[in-house]
Amino acid sequence: MKKNKIKDTGVEVTELSFGTSSLGSMPDTYGYEVPEQRAQEMLKRFFQGPVNVLDTSRNYAMGESEKRIGTAIKENGGWPDNFVLSTKIDRNMDTLILDKKRTRESIEESLKTLNVDSVDILFLHDPEYVKNINDITKKDGAMDELFKIKEEGLAKAVGLAMGKIDIMFPMLKKWDFDVMINHNRYTLLNREADEMYSYAHSKNISIFNAAPYAGGVLAKGPSNFKKITYQDATEEKLAPAREIEKVCKKYNVEMGAAALQFSMKDKRITSTICGVTSVNSIEKTLAWAETEIPEEFWNEVLKLPYSTKDPESERIFTPG
Repeated sequence: MKKNKIKDTGVEVTELSFGTSSLGSMPDTYGYEVPEQRAQEMLKRFFQGPVNVLDTSRNYAMGESEKRIGTAIKENGGWPDNFVLSTKIDRNMDTLILDKKRTRESIEESLKTLNVDSVDILFLHDPEYVKNINDITKKDGAMDELFKIKEEGLAKAVGLAMGKIDIMFPMLKKWDFDVMINHNRYTLLNREADEMYSYAHSKNISIFNAAPYAGGVLAKGPSNFKKITYQDATEEKLAPAREIEKVCKKYNVEMGAAALQFSMKDKRITSTICGVTSVNSIEKTLAWAETEIPEEFWNEVLKLPYSTKDPESERIFTPG
């Protein structure tokens, strides 16, 4: 699988990455449970490649995702060579504070839980949900601490991971990030991140495009899954997904393959992050990535309308 470099950090990532927000079991968000055994089987399969990036977060499933990954790393005898481990600095979920002190606590918690001495990539995560964003942006705040952590060698590359573009775009312009993650805003259904991605690409900031399936509807289909970006969707909101589904059926292309390759085809995007929770989901994702899709399909599907609005503007966030 093709690999791309992240600036001059020495980190090389495959064009496909695996995300673990659902690995610790978050039924309120994803609608299903993930048992421990299933998670461990998936992680063992991940260590076999060819995808070399595993992305997690201190707060995914309130710490359970990192805990499960840490167990797998220990049983594997350590993090494997030439694989890339990515995690995130997160707010205190009780106080919602994300300041310098919390940044240091978060990385220390992650390293201990993951059973590693350092990570390859470290992101500051979800500033849109913190109590006071000034704690992040002020001098000697959380962001400055993030870069200090890199200087100390606890992370090779640092970046920003979040959703809301009105907050994210100005931050990208202020700090010299190596990498960024944005989710749900560059898919077959939504292109809100388009301008920001062009800017990041022009500044050599590596782009990880997450959630290409718009929370699942572009993988399972609107007849089987009536949510978009983790929110219950009306028939009116599902209509664009149904139009995509029609084109997919016309050309005998699985929706998941189309949604995934839409992201992977974009030359600005360094890696596309897909959530996986089982061996089967890994194999299916790999198959979708390798599916041959005719140019006629792309000519037709890319003419369909899409949104440029915030897909989470009405979302009520729940961490479980």
